[in-house]
Amino acid sequence: MTNPVKILVVDDSKVSRAVIIALIMARLPHATVIEAGDGQAAIDAATREQPVLAILDINMPVMSGLEAVEQIQKLSPHSRLALLTANAQDAMRQKAQALHVPLFKKPVKGEVLDQILALLEAA
Repeated sequence: MTNPVKILVVDDSKVSRAVIIALIMARLPHATVIEAGDGQAAIDAATREQPVLAILDINMPVMSGLEAVEQIQKLSPHSRLALLTANAQDAMRQKAQALHVPLFKKPVKGEVLDQILALLEAA
């Protein structure tokens, strides 16, 4: 039996996390989902759990998703990363592109999550 896929979901909104997790579990019922509510918690969880995929909101307290992604890239280099934002300004897109991390628009719906989960195929 193979190990379940570990996915880290990071958002300061419990509702957003619950929606994303429900969509993940509908598609990957054997996945292990780890939750974090801010960027620092995301770094700690990514370092400890080494997820295959980390999905991070950009706008969070303590540390933004962009700042967390930079750290996670160093501490969990094999993790695929995806950023989420409700406010996709050009500056955010450019920062995400500079980090080589795809940016997806919130709210997360099925087709958006399918695009994010497609990153697993590249893992």
